[in-house]
Amino acid sequence: MRTAPGGPALADRLAEAVHRIDAPDVVLAVTRQRHRTVADGGTALAPPTPRPALRYELGSLSKTFTMLLLADLVVDGTLSLDDPLTARLPRLPLRHPRSGRITLRHLATHTSGLPRVPTDMLFGALVRPYENSYAGYDTERLLATFARTRPRHRPGTRWHYSNFGPALLGTAIGHTTGTDYADLLTARVLKPLGLTGTTLAPGTTGTDAIGHRTNGITPVRSTDMGAFAPSGAVRATPDDLLTYLEAHLFPDDAPLAEALRMVRVPLLRRGLQHRDTHTLTWYQHPAARGPLLFHVGATFGQQAFAGYHPASGTGLVALATRRGRTCRLAATAYELLYALAGEEG
Repeated sequence: MRTAPGGPALADRLAEAVHRIDAPDVVLAVTRQRHRTVADGGTALAPPTPRPALRYELGSLSKTFTMLLLADLVVDGTLSLDDPLTARLPRLPLRHPRSGRITLRHLATHTSGLPRVPTDMLFGALVRPYENSYAGYDTERLLATFARTRPRHRPGTRWHYSNFGPALLGTAIGHTTGTDYADLLTARVLKPLGLTGTTLAPGTTGTDAIGHRTNGITPVRSTDMGAFAPSGAVRATPDDLLTYLEAHLFPDDAPLAEALRMVRVPLLRRGLQHRDTHTLTWYQHPAARGPLLFHVGATFGQQAFAGYHPASGTGLVALATRRGRTCRLAATAYELLYALAGEEG
């Protein structure tokens, strides 16, 4: 555990929150005005590499990295949020007119009308529920599936969470720039922000956290996301995620300043009485003195949460090596961040 000066009370709160999260390995990390406090624990024996030094799978939290890359490309004029998707892809024989109306903005904000995952992937998941349906799903198959997929509704009219959309967005970015998505993300986001412990591929043995099924016992192999890498392939250390959040909290002091400011701007509302607000990539909820922004993610054996409160300069990261609601990671992390947002730093 590492504690910032004057922060033993926060360290105790983090330690207590760690015990509320039921997983083999747990890390909770907070930054307040750039002072960091980290706590770790779990139901399993401590691994040879300390838990805060391991790299964790972020799942859908990866989308915030993809959308920051998109924002940076918009800032420099390479792309526009309102570019049609089809203008940024190889020519495709689209079967449905609505597909041609999808823009990059729709993909980023989950308003494209595309399903959560392609229907052919759903069939594989039903037949082989414990196998990773993303593995081996390459870009050629992704584009062919898009060409025959009918959007469920007119693009821009409804919110429906999708991994399919951001995967296509990453492909469009790669096609437009002539650079592989992973290489471009590394060059334009990870390196400028100093995220040396962040990658899109597994590391060497002993550097990556090992995930577990919902029983918390059965280990799960590293997740291969195939062409869905922009939706869920990022892996990062807790320290790197704190650095990432600090860039969002203090964009004027960071590289990608304009893009970091851009991804904080509210773009749409949804839900009962339009209570749920979304930016280009973050969920935004009201909190003391200003909005709280956050995102969650999960792979087949791990969970992640990252959120920040600009008004208080507070960010929180939570990571666990078990998937499932009974883990209580997201709820515990959100409640703690919300409480910290209402307190003086």
